[in-house]
Formats: sequence, structure tokens, C-alpha cells
Amino acid sequence: MSMDLAKKLYAKMPEVFAKARKKFGRGLTLADKILVSHADNFDAQTWERGKAMLALRPDRVAMQDATAQMAMLQFMQANKQKAAVPSTIHCDHLIRAEMGSAKDLLRAMDENKEVYNFLASAAKKYGIGFWKPGAGIIHQVVLENYAFPGCLIIGTDSHTPNGGGLGGLAIGVGGADAGEVMAGLPWEVLHPKLIGVRLTGKLNGWASPKDVILYLCGLLTVKGGTNKIVEYFGPGAETISATGKGTICNMGAELGATTSVFPFDQKMVAYMNITDRADLANLAQSHKDLLVADSEVYQSPEKYYDQIVEVDLSKLEPHVVGPHTPDLARPVSKLAAEAKEKGYPIELKAALIGSCTNSSYEDISRSAHIARQGLKAGLKAKASFLVSPGSERIYHTMKRDGFLDTFEQLGGTVLSNSCGPCIGQWKRADGVKGKADSIVSSFNRNFPGRNDGISETLSFLASPEVVTAYAITGDLGFDPVNQTLKGADGKEFKFQPPQGEELPAKGFAKGEEGFVAPAENGEGLTVDIPSTSERLQLLQPFPRWDGKDFERLPLLIKTKGKTTTDHISPAGPWLKFRGHLDKISDNMFLGANSAFTSEPGKGTNVLTGESNLTIAQIARDYKAKGIGSVVVGDENYGEGSSREHAAMSPRFLNVRVVITKSFARIHETNLKKQGILALTFADPKDYDKIEQQDRISVTGLNNLVPGKPVQVTIHKADGKALTIQTNHSITEQQIAWFKAGSALNALN
Repeated sequence: MSMDLAKKLYAKMPEVFAKARKKFGRGLTLADKILVSHADNFDAQTWERGKAMLALRPDRVAMQDATAQMAMLQFMQANKQKAAVPSTIHCDHLIRAEMGSAKDLLRAMDENKEVYNFLASAAKKYGIGFWKPGAGIIHQVVLENYAFPGCLIIGTDSHTPNGGGLGGLAIGVGGADAGEVMAGLPWEVLHPKLIGVRLTGKLNGWASPKDVILYLCGLLTVKGGTNKIVEYFGPGAETISATGKGTICNMGAELGATTSVFPFDQKMVAYMNITDRADLANLAQSHKDLLVADSEVYQSPEKYYDQIVEVDLSKLEPHVVGPHTPDLARPVSKLAAEAKEKGYPIELKAALIGSCTNSSYEDISRSAHIARQGLKAGLKAKASFLVSPGSERIYHTMKRDGFLDTFEQLGGTVLSNSCGPCIGQWKRADGVKGKADSIVSSFNRNFPGRNDGISETLSFLASPEVVTAYAITGDLGFDPVNQTLKGADGKEFKFQPPQGEELPAKGFAKGEEGFVAPAENGEGLTVDIPSTSERLQLLQPFPRWDGKDFERLPLLIKTKGKTTTDHISPAGPWLKFRGHLDKISDNMFLGANSAFTSEPGKGTNVLTGESNLTIAQIARDYKAKGIGSVVVGDENYGEGSSREHAAMSPRFLNVRVVITKSFARIHETNLKKQGILALTFADPKDYDKIEQQDRISVTGLNNLVPGKPVQVTIHKADGKALTIQTNHSITEQQIAWFKAGSALNALN
């Protein structure tokens, strides 16, 4: 399938590139090339970074099982017979980590039977490929099977950019975006600005591809990539394996970046060859000039990128980031002093490796090298040590080459090929709510409560080899690069730098791949949704806008500080309700910090005066009385996972407007898709003017047009009123969504 897509894409690229060079009056970056070659209508498209909205035609849609439920339910509302583009569903999010691979998978199959049956039946009917539970994590499977140089993929998970490791633009989106593209519509995205990262030198010693992105997170922060593409180039880029490139692109989501991408090179050829795609590798090689930036870009990058970052890989140290945010970064050599200064618990309770970010053969082999050194010294893991393989290929190759045995000898537990602890699907035996302790992982995200559901846990992120060393010592204050430790015989020894292989010398071992092809013709098939289900619920259209201004709406919550989609719609035990909008809406804002209460997720019903209620309870009461509400947020509101429910639950519970200092890209789009008015304070200081008892009016909505500020009036309890200005990024099409009640309503 990818071969056919690539042939068609490469055939049309030269003509559209010539048009683009003429229209732009310059050479093209790699990101430019992929964007222009996927334009819905290049000639009619306006191109202006940071301002224009692009209408694009993705090559493929990928969905993971938690978000696929709502994406498929929304697609079904469009009344189409078959997905318009190649699409897949990957069952990786609903498997809880607890007892080990085999038992966890059996339990998941039982607990999630009706969800898996729904997804499998919907996939079969609508022409969508289905990857069974245990087959692998979506991003690893996409890299192994579907991504190719120059492609444009959208996926209903924020770490979709993993595909940039094979030279494509792979972009995380909400479920409504996926549903619309599968229904045949173009995909809209703000024309991203470009950050060029020039890599020189070569990684050595303990430094790994993970350290490139950990360093950049510290440098650019979680907002530094918002509405931007990070494009890597330079001689250093060619020294990094394709899977290492995938790691860097994957965690670019933590910069807020639209996506990240590397230019085509021989590392990608080697990876495609070993994953049974030699024909695709040969095709890409014969079109390599199409799959890298024009030569003048590399000669004068400052003329083509909005920002340039220089990284000398030869000087890069291994890094650790966290706790609580991925942009609190420092070299591992400086962590001990900082931990002492800030009072971080030194004893590590758990060390976890793998995940969609770091479960390649290279990662596992380097980690196993560290583990073997520990075993040779007579040591076992002091911290709980968990391993999450990325796919069946990775798992069976780990088993064949002895890595599984090494980790198990060390005291590790190998989990299923799924997300598990990375997304909160972890039944952590020793975790205690209210008690702070430290864990370290090779995952991508470490917001409070993200891994174990305990907001006090201090979660740190590092490369898998550094995490493996931490597992052995159980000590956050230990520096595996420079310090020595005592073996079982009492003698001092020092870890030698990790060594591993980029790709398995014997090729990848094969297991049960777990792929189920769709029916040739699904017209007569039915989708399996039990009428008594508590986990699945057919969607009802949201009501259309009634044409009236929003007058004196109560403030539902004013969030303070970091408000991620995990805070707005927590995962963990709530994952099982991803296909039931009513039930999952009870989790709305459970993790959010309110400006008016000390306990997360609680607030006051300003109509009744009752306090200490969940935000969902308050919203349900307002909705029952026919009253809409307003949410006010802080900076980068909605960062993190792409989860649709963080926008759908507020809309379902009658939130009409969200006003923030700034939005994260995917969440802002998700809000618009659901018919919620997404506004930003023209003056961020106006955030401070809003109080708990205020009523808020948003007026002039009949004159809502792109680029025109919207007036908001804050009505105080003493009768006074303040008028402030808010801005928005709403396009003409998105105004139509607002008026229709949602983007899906506008389809019909």
C-alpha cells in the first residue's frame, strides 16, 4: 500500500515543486516540499507561515484504540461506506500493566472485549486495517509498516511525529480531524513556522538520540515549538539511526511542535530494507533529491528557517528531565546536586524502559549491555524494573537475542507490546496517594499523575540505558557516567559506556503480527455496539448555535498554571469510557488546578452556593437548567495528549467558550471542531480580572469574522462591569463549524 502511495506522490512532486519555487521565489525546505505536494489545491492555496490555514490531503490516517473509539463514532455520523484514505486502528492503549505480558494481555482481552469487538467490526466494515491487542504500539507499528520518506500521515495521538524518523511529516490530530479525512475532506492546519536544527558531530559514549530531544526540551521549552515544524539537517543527522531519528521526532511533541522531520538518508534505507520494504527503499533512493531540502537551503539556512538551533552531537551529555514537566532539563552529572537542593526523594521506586519513544533494537541492545555489566558484578535491580517492548517484531527479536533473559535475570518484568505505564495504564503496587516518591523512565511525558495516577510522584525522563543504570542503583543521586559503585563482592566498578547495534544482524524475528485486513466489501456488515453497553454510546449531534450572543454565563472553572489534556480529561481508569461520552464526562477537569480552590478538580456551584463539588457535577447542574458556561485558562492551555475528550466533554456539558492566555495547537483545533468558541486574552493581564462569582458575556457573535477581536464583558457581583478584548484564530470554515454546532454537523 505504501509503495503505491509513494509512486503516485513522487511522480507529481517535480511539477508542484517547480510551481512552489516560482510562487515563493526561493528554494524549498523539506517541510515545504511535503506540504506543497499534499496541498488540496496548490494554485488556490495561500502560503504564509504562522498565518495561512493550509488544506492538505494526508496519505494515511492512524488511530490508537483509546481515541479510535470516538474517531470511529464521529466517522459513522458522516454516513460514508468506506474510509476515503488508507487507515488503521492499533490496540495499544487499553492494556493495563500489572503482572507481565501474557497475563496482562489476557485480562485486557476480557475487560475490553466489547471495545475491541466494536473497533474490529467497524474496521472490517469501513475498509480499515486492524492491529489486534498485543501487536504493538501505534507509532512503532507505523514506523515498521507504513511511514515512508515524503509522506504525510495524521494520527489520533500526539506522538504520531515518530514517523519523521523515516523522512515524512507525521502529525498528531484529534479524532474529528481523522473522521473528516476518512470521510473524504481535506485536513486543515495552520501553516507552521520552521525551526531548523543543524546537527554536527557524532554521538559518543553515553549520549543517545534521546539526549538530543531532552536537551532541546530544556532549550526551547514546552511552548517553543507551538505551530512550528522542527526540521533537522546537517552532517550529524546522517549519523543517527532511523529509529533514533524516530525517538527525536516522537518527543518533539513535548516542544508543542506540529511535527518534526529528518531528511532522507542511508539510515532510512537500511531500516526499510530490514523491515521488508526494499522496494520502497529503492524507490526512495531513485528520488532522493525530492526527499531532502534544496541545496541552497543547506548553504544558507538562515534565509529559509524562522529560527536556527545548533547542536554539536560530539559534545552532548546524557540528560535527565523532570519532575512534572519535560522541559526541566539538566545533564545527568548535575542531577544529584539539584536533587539535594530541591529535596527530590533520592530513592528510586521504579525504573521503566521501552514505550513508543524508546523501544527500538538499538535502545534495547544498549540497555541490555548496561544490564549485563550489572549482572557480571553480581547486582540486581534495586528499583522495580519494567520493560515495554514496542511491537511483536521487537519483542521476538529481544527474546531471540537474549535481551529478555538478561532483563529478567536483573529482576525486570517484561510487559506487553503496549503503552502501559507511559499513559497511566499501570497498577503500581507500591504507589501511595499523597506520598511523594521518585521514578525514572525512558518515556516521553511526565506530567503529575501521568504514569501512576498519583500527582505527588516525581517522574524523571532519560535514555533507556541511563534508566537501566538507575534501576540497578535505585539512586537518583547516582551519576552512571562518572561515578563508581560497589559490586556484590564489595569491589568498586564503573559502568562502561553502553554499546549496541542499530539493527539486528540476523534481521528481525517474526511472531504473530496481529494484523487483520478489512472486508473487500463491507456494505452488508454491521458494527458491534451492544445496546446495554456502559463503554460505548452512539453520538448525538450537538445543538446548533441559536444565533444569540452568550449573555451572563457563569464561570465553570478558572484553571491556574499548567492545564494539560490529562488535567482536563484524565486517563488511567477513565480510559475504559473513551467510547461513552456521557460517562467519561464525569472526569472533566478532575486533574485541573483551580484559581479559587486548593483541591484539584473541585469548585463551587455559583447558582446554589454549594462548594467542594466536582467540575462535572457543577456543569451538569448548569446544563440541566439550560445554562451554558465559560472556562478560563492559563498559558499553553491543553498541551499534551491529543485526546478528543478534553474538548468533547466540555461541549457535552454545555461549555460554550474557553478563554485563555494561549492554547496548545491540537487542543485549540479540537475545541473549534466541537463548536466551542476558543478565545485568547488580547492583554494576558486580563486573566487576573476574572473572579469566581463573575458572569461573562461574549457579544457581537453575529459579526464573528476571521481576524476581528471579540468583545467580552465581565459582570461583577457588585453590579460593575469590565469590558475586555479577546482574539481568536478562527477561519471562515471554523465559523461555519461554530454556527452548525460542530464540524461534523457542518458536514451534513
